[in-house]
Order: sequence, then C-alpha cells, then structure tokens
Amino acid sequence: MSVRLVSTRGGPAVDMPAAVLAGLAPDGGLYVPEEWPRLDPAGLDAGSGFTAVATAVLDLFTSDLLPAPRLERLVGEAFARFDHPEVAPLVELGQDLYLMELFWGPTLAFKDFALQVLGRLVDVALGERGGNAMILGATSGDTGSAAMEAFRDRDRVDVVILFPEGRTTEVQRRQMTTIDAPNVHAVAVQGTFDDCQDLVKAVFADPRARDDLSLSTANSINFGRLITQVAYYYWAVARLGGPVSFAVPSGNFGNVYSGYAATRMGLPVRRLIVGSNANNVLDGFFREGRLDLGTVIPTLSPSMDIQVPSNLERLLFDLFGRDGERLVSAMTRLREEGSLAVAGGPDDLFSSRWYDDEDTMATMREVYRSSGRIVDPHSAVGIAAARDTAPDGPVVCLATAHPAKFADAVERALGRPSPVPEALEGIHDRPERVTRIPRDLGAIHRLLRDKSRFA
Repeated sequence: MSVRLVSTRGGPAVDMPAAVLAGLAPDGGLYVPEEWPRLDPAGLDAGSGFTAVATAVLDLFTSDLLPAPRLERLVGEAFARFDHPEVAPLVELGQDLYLMELFWGPTLAFKDFALQVLGRLVDVALGERGGNAMILGATSGDTGSAAMEAFRDRDRVDVVILFPEGRTTEVQRRQMTTIDAPNVHAVAVQGTFDDCQDLVKAVFADPRARDDLSLSTANSINFGRLITQVAYYYWAVARLGGPVSFAVPSGNFGNVYSGYAATRMGLPVRRLIVGSNANNVLDGFFREGRLDLGTVIPTLSPSMDIQVPSNLERLLFDLFGRDGERLVSAMTRLREEGSLAVAGGPDDLFSSRWYDDEDTMATMREVYRSSGRIVDPHSAVGIAAARDTAPDGPVVCLATAHPAKFADAVERALGRPSPVPEALEGIHDRPERVTRIPRDLGAIHRLLRDKSRFA
C-alpha cells in the first residue's frame, strides 16, 4: 500500500511525489505519514551492505514514484559517490560506545545521505509529472552545499540557498560559493539562520509565488529528506544485532526526528539522546516540557545555532494527538509569546544534554587523547551527551561532519590542524559566487524571480 502524507496543520493527504515536490504543505504545515509503514530489522541483512538496507527502507515510501528495481539502481548511484566502502562505518570508541561516521559523502556531512537521494527522487517526480522546480532552502552550514551539489547542472531544477552571513565557517561558505554551476545560487542574508528559515517559510506561504516559481525545498522540512536518514538508524541496529541508543547533535531536529520515525516503523531503540550547544531550546523542551525561544548565540558548532527547530513541529503533532488545529494554536502562541508549555511533555524515549564551547573542546581533546580520532564540534556534543547519559546497552553517536569543515575549532581545541580531505583541496583558491541581500521578504521575492530560468 502506498504511503499517504498529511499536513501537521490539518491539510488533506497527498502522495509521496506531491509531498517531495511541494516540500512544505500549502497550509504551512510539515508532511508526515498518515500511517507509518512497518519494517522488521530482523529481516535485514547487514552483510548485504548499506545500500541494500537503504533500499529496503526507501521502498516503503516510494512505490508511487518508481518500482523496486529502479529504486535499487537510484540508491546505488547515490551512494557510489561516497568515499568509504561501508558508506556509514561504525567505529568503536569504548565499551558499548560507537561512532557512526556520516561524513563520507561529496560535501563531507550527513546531509549528503538525504540529498543525494532526494535530488534523484525530484528528477523522477518531475519526469513523471512534468514541469520544473526551484529548490529554495535555508542553511546553518551544511545543508546548503549538500543541496547545491545534489542538484547542480540539472536541466529542470534551479537552486537558491540562503545562509546567515558571517555565521558559517569559511569552509562551509566556500563549499556553497565555489560551486561552478549555472543553476545553483548561494545567497548571504544579513541575519541568523532562523531569519533565513523564516524568509523561506514566508515565501512558501505565498500561493502565487509557490505556483509561479514551482517551489520546493531541500531543507529537512521536506519529508523526502528524512526517509534516507531513517536508513542509517536501521543500518546501525542491523550491524550491532539488537536494541541500540543513539546520541544525536541537533539544531533543527530533523536528524533526531528521523530516529523517532524509525521507532514508529518498528526499530528497537532504547533511547534517543539529544545533544545541544548553548542554543539549548531543545534541552529545555525535553527536560521540562517547554519551549523558550531566545536569541541565537554564535558557537563553535554553527550548524546547531538555531532557536526555532522546525522539525519539532512533527513531534508536537503526535504529542497533540495529531490535532492540527491545536498545533496551529500552539505554534501561533509560541511565535507571539516566545514560549510554549506542552502538557505532559515528551515521552521517556528522549534524553537531552547541552554543552558550551569549553565543554565541546574538552570532549574533542578527550576523544583525541583516548582514541587518536579527531571529531568535529557537533559530533563532540553528541559524544558528550552519550557519555553523560550512559543508558544501558550500546550507544551509537552520529558523527555528522568531517572535522576539516571546522578547522578553526579543531585547531583551537587540539592545537593541531585536521587532515584536509581531497574534496577540500584548493577550495580557498577558487573564486566565489555569492549574492548578498538584507533580511527582507521583498528582496528575496525579487531575487527568486531574477534567478529562475522558468518563471
């Protein structure tokens, strides 16, 4: 049976191709399955490799798009671009403590898992249904380059990525601004990631703009982003052979939500451990059942410098009994008052911890001392949360980015540079292509029409 998706804000159900192409529901909600498909991990053979596990997960969602043999080829092509034979290798850090390295894709971050597949799924959907698309997204650092790399040089797709000027690392910025492809555009916004995200949502809320520009998004608000991420949770359980806890550094909550989605599909997960930096709005939610929005604090882990985690709306939808009207009321109150209490709070599947920059660097130093491994600051936050929570049984920490993307933080923490992978060689010598705009909705509307090849 094909999976149908509904909006968290009460809109009607759509099929997967419509959800992938739309990204955000017309009512401003996020798509979630009407009913979750089930997949027993006991039936998965880790010996067949990551691609086989990912195909089994994706097949549950994509039957409206393409038959299983074609899906298998598509997934194989997506992960052929990864530079490790296991795609998502598991490395032992200590007794019952593992690091799952998710940074072997073309832009050295976990976002490559979803976006290398999503780019191909969008191509299939456009081929089946016709037309063109403009991918509009916001990035706190890694999504932008992963999306631009996934969609570069495609005939039917334009890409515009907003990023907060001065709030990414130099490598993250250059990974976006040095891509030499006519259909991808990096846009620096005078503001924070939350400002960029708000601009994206405001454009999507304009029906005329959505239709005229054929808008879609590569942000994790697009449900198509999440389904491939579910696969590496299944992969870890298949590799380790039993129930597992996961420690996940999180800002926008998409990666953790993918783990939650896996539990809804039948994956045995003991605990989802959420690691935050000083922008600790998620920690307040999981500890106290309330959201208190503050001002974004720049940190050594900029991809987590977020105060409004969009994907949390998907979890709130379940916590509110899938009542769209109640959710709309709650989200309006959160925006107006900057605070929201959730009666009963989240269930005990979740734990959380938060760490400032000094804590983060201390963990980076300890991991290097004990294992010889260099980890980036985001991954260090997840490792610290795993160690401080110490649940029963194995814990898999998600290593979300290559440390070379955060060279200054590594140098500051360890007093030595991170090795530079081949993908980043010469990046500082390449010319940059970037457009700068103020934090203004009119400016982004004008820019989108200027960059579109199809409007």
